[in-house]
Amino acid sequence: MSMTYAEQDSAPALAIYAGHVMHRRDGPQRHRFRLPVFSLLLDIDRLEEAGRDLRLFGYNRFAPLAFDDRDHGPRDGTPLRPWIEAELARHGLSAFAARLQLLCFPRLFGYVFNPLSVYFCHDAAGRLGAILYEVKNTFGGQHVYAAPLTARDSGRAHCHTRPKAFFVSPFLGTAGRYRFRLQPPGERYALSIRFDDEEGNRLTAVHAAVRRPCSDLALARLLLAYPLQSLRVIGGIHWEALKLWRKGARFRSPTAAAPAPVPAPVPAPVPATQAPQADIPQ
Repeated sequence: MSMTYAEQDSAPALAIYAGHVMHRRDGPQRHRFRLPVFSLLLDIDRLEEAGRDLRLFGYNRFAPLAFDDRDHGPRDGTPLRPWIEAELARHGLSAFAARLQLLCFPRLFGYVFNPLSVYFCHDAAGRLGAILYEVKNTFGGQHVYAAPLTARDSGRAHCHTRPKAFFVSPFLGTAGRYRFRLQPPGERYALSIRFDDEEGNRLTAVHAAVRRPCSDLALARLLLAYPLQSLRVIGGIHWEALKLWRKGARFRSPTAAAPAPVPAPVPAPVPATQAPQADIPQ
């Protein structure tokens, strides 16, 4: 189950989530891979505190593990809160800017690539009411999908659907939709994303992780267990793409992809009884 707001308020500024990412492609070229990874859940307003309290973690400075504002949002080094607030306001979700958390990969020895970063946005009463999915591709682009959440039991997953509006894989077009199923971070975290187009389900991506206590010792163990995570993520993307190409997948140029449409206000959330489901492996 997700933590209550009171529990989050007394929680450390940084938490560790260790688990795996799995991608499965259906269709003419079937393909699957699984990669062990770890992520950090950060309180956007307490990044400096985390940088002070942990010797192995740095905020906007070089450290074995680090978070840099340049890797997210406007990607110009400015603080993230104003950008997040602007994104929420653009989608009519300003009420959920009281507490902002971000789950992402950290920099390891100065380098990181985050295909997906997830912002958890709470209102003044502590209710998680909005999610921002910040998607990056290997061509330097970035796009944000916003999703309001329905009020429901915190122990249940949230489901929502968004039309695809951003070029990511060179083997998939931009026509289609994403189906998200999210279990917010508590003792466990899980996110399943399915991509469907006119040919049916084409891709399923899953990130499942377990929360671990955070300390310098825990960070040191992560460095020993995942010393090349940043390189494995970006290298794995290209290696798996090569495998797909050898299986006969057709390459699509990013310049030929349809441009992302001008963002419109997010529609009302899908009722829980109609929400699409996607299994999340445990």
